[in-house]
Parts: sequence; structure tokens; C-alpha cells
Amino acid sequence: MKKKNIVITGTSRGIGYELVSLLTDAGHNVLALSRDAAPVSGLEVSNCYCFSCDITDKKDVVRARAFVQEKWGHVDVLINNSGLLVNKPFAKLKWEDFQDSYAVNVFGAAAMTQAVLPFMKKDGHVVNISSMGGIQGSLKFSGLAAYSSSKGALITLTEVLAEEYKETGPSFNCLALGAVQTEMLEEAFPGYKAPVTAKEMAQYIMDFSLTGHQMYNGKILQVSSSTP
Repeated sequence: MKKKNIVITGTSRGIGYELVSLLTDAGHNVLALSRDAAPVSGLEVSNCYCFSCDITDKKDVVRARAFVQEKWGHVDVLINNSGLLVNKPFAKLKWEDFQDSYAVNVFGAAAMTQAVLPFMKKDGHVVNISSMGGIQGSLKFSGLAAYSSSKGALITLTEVLAEEYKETGPSFNCLALGAVQTEMLEEAFPGYKAPVTAKEMAQYIMDFSLTGHQMYNGKILQVSSSTP
């Protein structure tokens, strides 16, 4: 497979970290963005570029755009993987909890997409990582009002952008993930053991990001073998 330039957000742990490892091992160029760049920088691989990037900070998003423009010139795949989970009873949620959740899960993803789009061609692929909690009609869980509603917004954003760019590309798809054994799952459901590891899910996301645009556009794929 042709070597591709791939931008991934939320790479300091969990699925994002595993994605960086898998994609670089496969020979692709990866720009790994997260607030904490230390875990990925420790990989010390020549085809991985990383720096601290807060996708809710306009200056950091501009910096990521500048890297793409100066070093690569084009992007084949953008994986909006960053996620912020707030687990509180609705009555205890603060205005700031909703702001923070939407800032990362929706506004940050939108900002990164706007930054990268000028460097993507018709055969490019934007993959948004959502949650089963954002799927209409799916089983919902107490305490996740801010998280699940923001992930639902990301799903709708994916569908709208796929329609808007259907003639020119790139393709936009969204993966609504079920339970994956990550730090985020442990925060939401302490003690719960998921049937899927972060590396297993990262493998699925990698394969889909590289080839899924050939068959899908504007689709929301539910990637879940269990509930939650």
C-alpha cells in the first residue's frame, strides 16, 4: 500500500497511542497530536512527528496546519480521535462541564478538520471517532449526559460534511465505538472489563481509515460487540 500522510488527535494514551504505533510500523507518516506529547515522543520512530497540541486552542491548531503545509503539503487521512469524558449526575453537571466536553468532542474536531481540509484531495478520508452513546436509540448510561450528547453532535457533523463535500471530497465517516478497555472506560465504568483491547480497536480503525472511503461516505458505523 502507498505510504500515506496521516494526522491523528488524542494520541497520548489508549486507542490513539496504539494507532500511532500500528500506522508507523506499517510505514505511514504520522502527525500525532495530543496535549501530552511525551508518550508518543518516546516511540522514537523517524516517520512519526509529534508535539503538544490542544485542539481547543486556536494557536495550536494553526501550528498543526503550518506543519502540514510546510512538511507534507498534503494529508491523506485525518482521524479525529480526541475525546473528553465527564461522568457526573446531570444535576451536578456544571456549565463548564458541557463547555469542556463540546470543546474537545465537537468544536476541536471541527477546527482540526477545517485546518486540514485544504490539504486533502478527493480520495482523502476524515474519520471521526464517536461513541455508541451518541447513537439515537442506543442504550444510554447515567452520568454521561455531556459526553454522549457531544458524541451525538459529532455524528451529525460527520453526516453534514459528507453531504457538503460529496462532489469534491474528501470522504467523511464516523465510527461509533462500544466498550474498549481504555483508561476512559475505566473512568466511566470502574471495574468493567471490555471484550476489546485498545490495540484491537486501533487495528480496526487503522484498516478502516486506509480503505473505508472506497466503500463508504457519510456513514455512521457502529463498532460494538457489547453494551456498554
